[in-house]
Amino acid sequence: MSQREVWRLEVIRRVRQEGLGQAEAAQLLGLSVRQVKRLCRREREQGAQGLVSRRRGRPSNRRIAPDRREHFVGLVREHYADFGPQLAHEYLRERHGFEWSVETLRGWMIEAGLWQAKRRRAKRVHLLRERRAALGELVQIDGSHHDWFEGRSAKCCLIAFIDDATGRVLGAQFFEQETTQGYFTVLRTVVLRLGLPLALYSDRHGIFTKADPEDDKPTQFERALLQLEIEPICARSPQAKGRVERLFQTLQDRLCKALRLAGIDTIEQANSWLAEYLREHNRRFAVAPRQAQDALRSWTGSTQALADICALHHQRQLSAQGACKFEGHILQLLPGQSQAPKARALVDIAQHDDGTLHLSYRGQLLAFQSFAAYTPDKPAIEDHKTLTARVDKASERARHKASDPQAAKLARLRAELAYQDAQRKAGIFKPDTPPIVPPRAGSARYGLRPAQPEHP
Repeated sequence: MSQREVWRLEVIRRVRQEGLGQAEAAQLLGLSVRQVKRLCRREREQGAQGLVSRRRGRPSNRRIAPDRREHFVGLVREHYADFGPQLAHEYLRERHGFEWSVETLRGWMIEAGLWQAKRRRAKRVHLLRERRAALGELVQIDGSHHDWFEGRSAKCCLIAFIDDATGRVLGAQFFEQETTQGYFTVLRTVVLRLGLPLALYSDRHGIFTKADPEDDKPTQFERALLQLEIEPICARSPQAKGRVERLFQTLQDRLCKALRLAGIDTIEQANSWLAEYLREHNRRFAVAPRQAQDALRSWTGSTQALADICALHHQRQLSAQGACKFEGHILQLLPGQSQAPKARALVDIAQHDDGTLHLSYRGQLLAFQSFAAYTPDKPAIEDHKTLTARVDKASERARHKASDPQAAKLARLRAELAYQDAQRKAGIFKPDTPPIVPPRAGSARYGLRPAQPEHP
């Protein structure tokens, strides 16, 4: 007998032996008086056995037909074998007409060996910070390096912006690696589509802040936020920005499987499809803010002005002939510009995400011609998040150099000849900038030699 049946037996015997009223017994058992009378008759005729459920050991009348059960278990085994019960239930309900609960599917998957119940571990308790009240007050940002395509393509980084008040993903995009330009791209998309948030909450990566407290020069990202009047805030621990950390835990499970089912194998395909997925994700997981009025501010400037802010800004000093070097290029100002600065002046270089360069002086754009194909003297500084991509590019260059060892030298020579021709057309026959081709190893100097003093 079950515990419930033992309790019924005790109450029914009190009715028959101790004079307990049938109405009081019905109230104790939560039954009608008529049902109490039936139980008394069974106990009198059959004893305790009469109170045992007559359906015990027999299949339920509400059980699901075995062929239907095998059909859905087969679908899980074929398409969703590595899915959890909750996620598999969502896909079965959406695509295959599954009508039953998650727990029903969980039991089927456990019996079929497709799911193993996990033992829950005690979690560390961190101080809970209440969500912000309005949309756009605080936006948490971060990047997640993961095998998003499950081996079908190279590992990449997903940069995401999530609102603290609602848990809504405001913007996200895949990139080959986590860079300042990647954050600029997502920021520009969010600002144009929704508006300017009040503050961005990030970790202490070199993109967002400098490790040296004595260096007061802002990073490229801090400079852009200063121009956009967005407050940058850096967290001291991953738990402090737990909303974006938990977002990546969810996406590394759900998004990877969704990319696989959609047949998406490249970053370009994923970025064009991601907005559709995020709409469904926000519908499923976002919550309503405490305040209906959001804190996002509309962007009133032009699209080009925002693109100029969300670019990498550098400064270079012009030579006497109006040229400067920048990341493997020689940039030569074109003659005949009234706003062109004098020699030795500092010009601003804006490097956009598509690789285009804009030169300006005191806010005025300058026309220039670029000559490329020399190797910068100073090696780029990398961290653990960009080191892998840098080594991969070095390996690719080594393979091309092995297949055609003269290609790089010929490209440098062509660029050098083009640069010299442009100088001659401008009337410059003694360029003061060094040639594009780097010096030979062990050479003390290169380029034009200084003029020898004249002897009387």
